[in-house]
Formats: sequence, structure tokens, C-alpha cells
Amino acid sequence: MEIVTGSTTALITPFKNGKLDETAYANLIKRQINNGIDAVCPVGTTGESATLTYDEDRICMEIAVAVCKGTKTKVLAGAGSNSTAEAIEAAKTAQKCGVDAIFSVAPYYNKPSQEGLYQHYKAIASSVPELPFMLYNVPGRTVVDITADTVIRLFDDVKNIYGIKEATGSIERTIELLSRRPELKVFSGDDAIDYPILANGGSGITSVTSNLLPDLKSQLVRDALSGNFADAKALNDILFPINKVLFIESNPVMIKAAMYIAGLIDTLEYRLPLVHPSAENMKKLELVMKNYEIKGL
Repeated sequence: MEIVTGSTTALITPFKNGKLDETAYANLIKRQINNGIDAVCPVGTTGESATLTYDEDRICMEIAVAVCKGTKTKVLAGAGSNSTAEAIEAAKTAQKCGVDAIFSVAPYYNKPSQEGLYQHYKAIASSVPELPFMLYNVPGRTVVDITADTVIRLFDDVKNIYGIKEATGSIERTIELLSRRPELKVFSGDDAIDYPILANGGSGITSVTSNLLPDLKSQLVRDALSGNFADAKALNDILFPINKVLFIESNPVMIKAAMYIAGLIDTLEYRLPLVHPSAENMKKLELVMKNYEIKGL
């Protein structure tokens, strides 16, 4: 079982006239490959997975697998739901599409107990035992926290669960997890703290900002994982202003706007209930983006 680590991008999903823009999606993935990203992540929460149809999920994964075939870039696909049965179906679909690994967001709204979380993830991962599996903890969006005890219990008990995307914003959580299970693969799920998580033993990142700046994000990870912490920190510092402004509205509102401003997508469309950013926030974004060289398709 070959696991996925390193720099990974939580892909946006481009729409045109309300429908998935398949050509734009393929081009965005090619750009990620050309700029050194280790894996792309289709149909995660940044990809507006909550409002994609099952067919759109499948098509996005199929495109990602096809574009990445024959390259060094892997596909780490989203397969999450607040319904365990639906998440299992999503995982099985991902496996049929030929993805390299999957990650699954904690079930939102239901507010399950830690035992409920354990059983949820055990059921999903056990349904695709040959597929490497990552937990995804983002309590700010799901209102439930996968505690360190539950993460370690799942890691110990379920063979294909190899890591977690940590988006609690807590460096302490990363330190606790890796102090107790050094072999666990912890990914930074918060762009602003990629460097400190990697410097404390993290194995990778899943980035929103790398949709826009894959060259800088992939270099930051390469530097950190090779022990070149001074350069990794310098890049993390350079990226701080853009990381900050991309989250002044609910993700992925601002990153999609940034991609549109940069000419990387032709249309700026969201699925309701997400809407365009305010005019004030668009101005803030445009101002910050002037400080970066954004490579084209």
C-alpha cells in the first residue's frame, strides 16, 4: 500500500453556466502537476463537495486520475459525508475511479460522540481495505473534533488508516499526535501554519492557497521535508498575507475569486448558498495578489 504524502492541493471545482467545467478542471490539474505538487485532491470541501452531485464527484475523480496518469502526481480524493452509508459509497466510487488514496471529512451537523466517529471511520475505511485512508479533522466547519485518543485508536485498529489532515489550527494537537504515534502521517490543513506543522514532524500539507501558488507551496514542503527549515519558514512568511486574505470569507469563496482574477478560470461561479465576495473583500484580495507572481496555465 503506497501512501500519499508531501504537497497536496484541495482543488476548487470550476463551473460554467451552473455545470462542471471539465476542460477547465483538467487544465487546473495539469498546472498543479507542472508546478511540482505531489497530489491533487478532487471533491474535497474546497471543491464544494457538499453541493456536487454523485455524478459530478465521479467525473471530477475520473478527470484527476486521467490527467495524473503517467506523472509523479497522485490523486488523494475526498470521500466524506455526514451519512456513513453515503461516505462508504463515495469511497467505493473513488476506488473504482482508480484514485491513489482518499480522505474523509468528519461528519458534520450530526455531532456524533467519539465512539460514533470511531465507528463511522472504521466502517468507511474497512469498506475499501486496499485503499490508503486519511482522516480529516476540521471542527471549525463540522462542529465536531476527532480527538487525539480517537485518531490513535483508529490508526492502531484499522490497517489502511495512515494519517490525518489536521485543520484544528492547533500546533499542540500535532505535537500530541506525533509524540504518541511518530509513524502517523499528519498533514497541515491550515495554510498559515504549514511550516510549524512540518517542522514538528508533519508529513505534508493539503492546501487551499496552492490552487493559486502551487510552485511556492510545493517548494515550501520540499524544503521542510529535506530539513531546510530556514527557507521553508521564509516561504511560509512570504505566503502569510495571501493565506490570510483567502479566508476572510468562507472557503472556497476567496480562492475561487483569486483564480478568476488571475485568469486561471474563465467564470466565477459558486453553488448556492455560497455567493460572490463583497466588493470590499475583492479589493483587498486584488491588492494582496499584486505582491505575488502567479504562473499561468
